Parts: sequence; structure tokens; C-alpha cells
Amino acid sequence: MAKLEMLLDGDFDALLRKIETGVMNGSFTAELEDASDFSCGASRCSVRVFERFSYSGGNRVSMNVTLFGREDGRIQLSAITAGGSQGVFFKLNTLGEESFLDTLREVLARP
Repeated sequence: MAKLEMLLDGDFDALLRKIETGVMNGSFTAELEDASDFSCGASRCSVRVFERFSYSGGNRVSMNVTLFGREDGRIQLSAITAGGSQGVFFKLNTLGEESFLDTLREVLARP
């Protein structure tokens, strides 16, 4: 499992579209598995679950991305990957999980 958390500024909808497009274009095996959106007052929350094949691990890896738009206009991002390890009792070779998270890091670094 790998995790990325950060506080961002900007337009919530534009950031969500940027993440969806960037992750999907980051790998030809990437898929948007499901999505959920809800709000309460001025606060918003969007959850996206992506999945892709990890060649390094030889299995599928998922990434859950949550955006929380706060009342103060800032956006909290939490992204967690899972499923890219090998081994029955211990996590071995988590390169696929880190690689999938790196895709999101690259998307967020773009202007």
C-alpha cells in the first residue's frame, strides 16, 4: 500500500477532471472502476477508484482518490493504492503500487 495526501488550491471540478483524464491516459490498462460524489453545504467530496495492470507485479493494482472540497475553498486530496504486492502472508514487491501513485503525482505536477 502506498499513500499520498496533500492540500491543494484551485477549482474543484477542474482538478477532478485533470485527475480522471491524467490517470486514464497514464496507462493503457487503466480503468475508472467506480465514482461517488456528494456534498453538504459548501463542502464537497468526490471519490474515484481506478485500476490498472501492473507489469512489474504481474497483477492488478487499484487506486482510490478522494477529493474533499472544504468550506474555505481549499481541496484535501488523499490517494491510496493497494493490490500490487506479491506474497501470501507478507507484502512483497510493492513496486506496482508506488508506480500507480507516481502516475497521480505526475498528473498533479503538471500546470
